Amino acid sequence: MESLRKTEQFLRCYKKGRRCANGYLILYVCGNGLGRNRIGVVVSKKVGNSVVRHRVKRLVREVYRLSEQGFNSGLDLTVVARKDAKDADYRTIRSALLHLAMRAGIYDQTGND
Repeated sequence: MESLRKTEQFLRCYKKGRRCANGYLILYVCGNGLGRNRIGVVVSKKVGNSVVRHRVKRLVREVYRLSEQGFNSGLDLTVVARKDAKDADYRTIRSALLHLAMRAGIYDQTGND
């Protein structure tokens, strides 16, 4: 799993990408032409203190890591956590992320659990 690290990468995803949202997460998706996916997770201070923010980031990354084979390749994904994500458990975050990915048309759940 590769991460988005530079501000320019995030800004490109915000400006050129498609956007889908639900109560817990916002997903921005744009092509990167690399043949592999990169993911960036953004959790603002509005969500909670550093412990809470890091927990949400770990949950989102773990959901993506375990579901990565179902995602289309060659994409930059930026996931922005909303305030309600601080109280969410793993199953809720998983459901929210995969729901957004299916709405964006980048996730194929056939053959995955």
